Amino acid sequence: MRREVNLVFAVALALLTCAPRRVYSDDGRLLVNMTLVRRAKALGALCLDGSLPAYHYDRGFGAGRTNWLLQFEGGGWCNDVQSCLDRAQSRRGSTHYMNKLEVFSGILSNNASLNPDFYNWNRVKLRYCDGASFAGDSLFNNGTSLLYFRGQRIWKAIILDLLPKGLGKAHKALLSGCSAGGLASFLHCDNFAEYLPTNASVKCMSDAGFFLDGRDISLNHPMRSYYRDLVTLQGVQQNLDKNCTDFLYPDLCIFPQYNLRFIQTPFFVLNSAYDVFQFHHILVPPSADPRGHWNRCKVNPAACNTNQLTTLQDFRRDMIVALYSFYQSSRRDGMFINSCFAHCQSESQDTWFAVDSPRIHNKTIAEAVGDWYFSRRVTKEIDCAYPCDTTCHNLIP
Repeated sequence: MRREVNLVFAVALALLTCAPRRVYSDDGRLLVNMTLVRRAKALGALCLDGSLPAYHYDRGFGAGRTNWLLQFEGGGWCNDVQSCLDRAQSRRGSTHYMNKLEVFSGILSNNASLNPDFYNWNRVKLRYCDGASFAGDSLFNNGTSLLYFRGQRIWKAIILDLLPKGLGKAHKALLSGCSAGGLASFLHCDNFAEYLPTNASVKCMSDAGFFLDGRDISLNHPMRSYYRDLVTLQGVQQNLDKNCTDFLYPDLCIFPQYNLRFIQTPFFVLNSAYDVFQFHHILVPPSADPRGHWNRCKVNPAACNTNQLTTLQDFRRDMIVALYSFYQSSRRDGMFINSCFAHCQSESQDTWFAVDSPRIHNKTIAEAVGDWYFSRRVTKEIDCAYPCDTTCHNLIP
């Protein structure tokens, strides 16, 4: 009898230990534990500093238990050895420095009232620790310093870890990401589809990842030179779309405006036409404005003079022109281009789906993405120009 009681207790303990646990913050937000990819080292899939890559996984339930949403974390890039060495000593280049609990909100929320279309899916956040949008594959070792540029291998290692957990039998799947993670969605979309069953509904989305190959106010191409160094240092070229690199200079194929036409999987572009990162680093980087004539305008659009506003409107026009063929060509793709001074709008609850969320034609971002993914209606929304949109949650001022 005693043995049976002990056996029952042991089984109950094992079930409790293996069962997924949900932890919530004091304000009710879901917190999800980090999972290290233990087998990544055998694949050479390591963060910049050599630490193991990681993700956060909240299991789906009910009708969503066979559906998967993977979200790339964002966080810029490093395109030279020194910036990568600095990054390796931070949460952007090492899992040693990352929070072990991650907030799941917005598109990652498990609350039906806050995330009506994806709340019960398997939701995964891929942590970003390589500095090249999960796309590099090289090594730097000068005898003193060692850097692992293994983003492509990290991407593969995480997918291989998730496939036996149910991803390999997914009925529906969405690959998404924010900022540098949004760029990763462009770069890995078709490869993601290749891992999944042929009868699965697989689609991709980029949030604030449509970085333009634009000229700054001094007529230079700041991101073109930046990405060229990134592609060379981290060995990204070999992992870019071959159809694109056969057609264009390889370092241009990292830009979404050039590689989007080659993506075969249905795609949704979520971006602000006045994306704050692009405003500050592509249109008006510090190098193009050494005397600070744009300083007030950059922190408060209402303080921009007439010429500056014209330049901002031209930047919006360039983005819409770059997306024009995408807008025209297919009913299976979607977009939501609003006129907010924002950057990343899918992971924050207030911009994803709330009473006062940003809207275009009275439609929230969550509603637009859901309508597109489930083919409820064609969703290609382009906002009117600044300052017409009163629903924005602007990062500036």
